Amino acid sequence: MRRPQLDIQLKTPEQIEKMRAAGLVVAEALRRMREAVAPGVSTADLDAIAESTIRGAGAVPSFKGYHGYPASICSSVNEQVVHAIPAPAQVLRDGDLISIDCGAVLDGWHGDSAITVGVGDVDPALLKMAAVAEDAMWAGIAAAARGAASGRGRLTDISHAVEDAVRRGGRYGIVDGYGGHGIGTEMHQDPHVLNHGRPGKGPRLVTGMALAIEPMITMGSPRTAELSDGWTVVTRDGSIAAHVEHTMALLPDGVWVLTAEDGGRARLGDLVTARQPAPTA
Repeated sequence: MRRPQLDIQLKTPEQIEKMRAAGLVVAEALRRMREAVAPGVSTADLDAIAESTIRGAGAVPSFKGYHGYPASICSSVNEQVVHAIPAPAQVLRDGDLISIDCGAVLDGWHGDSAITVGVGDVDPALLKMAAVAEDAMWAGIAAAARGAASGRGRLTDISHAVEDAVRRGGRYGIVDGYGGHGIGTEMHQDPHVLNHGRPGKGPRLVTGMALAIEPMITMGSPRTAELSDGWTVVTRDGSIAAHVEHTMALLPDGVWVLTAEDGGRARLGDLVTARQPAPTA
């Protein structure tokens, strides 16, 4: 099924189960990379971990070969916002902030997620920014869940919730032009999900929607530029950036955060579908 106009792909619960399997592959790859982040580690080393984890699970990296992209992750350090290409020469240093974006396709279905990680001894202000970005992502996911449950939710309710959480968190730039997206049998689908905006606009939030929610914020200006490699996006003013992302799906009885190991239970509680088992005592 596809909704008209924006061509939004609606998934069955069984298809969402398949997306969950892909999401868990991504979650495991990110877990291993998070553990590996340290001074002296190159972004190419992290890419190798992702490649091995994804292929070892019987999946394929979503990013590799996508419009010619040459790697399995995007590894954006400091002023790099998104889409930075891993390289042996890019070695992490104490105090860096790295955003790692990773995707996998399994049995024809995609998962996509990103984390921001501090390297060694990091300025607390940078860690706070990363935490604000993560809080904003979860606020957007919660808004989607509540909107779908009420039957009155609209797409920009997510955008407004993300923006509101960022604004309450501090004085940060919200990167314009980049944001979340629909996801399913392709990595990028309708609709585009802005990280700012007025609520109550756009298509209704309904059962079967699967969206990647991904705030990108900076310590300074929201303006960006793309480097000559045709991929790496950096802040124009050189300020440090953070980027986080989860893939989520709306089911009849709640939301399922497909790339979170606990399905989102710790952050969202009863908003999470019963298809995600509650933790045992």
